[in-house]
Amino acid sequence: MTLANEQLQIHWANIAPLLTIRNEREYNAAVKRLNELLDEIGDNEKHPLYGLLDTLGTLVQVYEEEHYPIPDASGVDVLRFLMDEHELTQSDLPEVGSQGVVSEILNGKRELNVRQIRALSERFNVSTAVFV
Repeated sequence: MTLANEQLQIHWANIAPLLTIRNEREYNAAVKRLNELLDEIGDNEKHPLYGLLDTLGTLVQVYEEEHYPIPDASGVDVLRFLMDEHELTQSDLPEVGSQGVVSEILNGKRELNVRQIRALSERFNVSTAVFV
């Protein structure tokens, strides 16, 4: 074994626990660590630990994609979800239209138009892409 490999093994033994996510406990620890790094580093790419932040973020994302997949949802599904979350009725969405228009959209008889999507995106502070 070369001296370089010996050094790598020594350092890897210390670093591996920071970069290993095999189960829920390790995932929770990684998310906590990631949030702490984000609080300290933010988007400062010159910070000495930015590479760790970036790598840990990628590992967390991969774990989440594998263990917490986001189901496919239509724009109407998203609208229903947001209405439920905010305890809104069809009448509470004047930016979409009348209660009748909202009802037609929710029942699949009418599609959201560009104006309505923009208004909903602004109201709920989400990307317009979630309604497309």
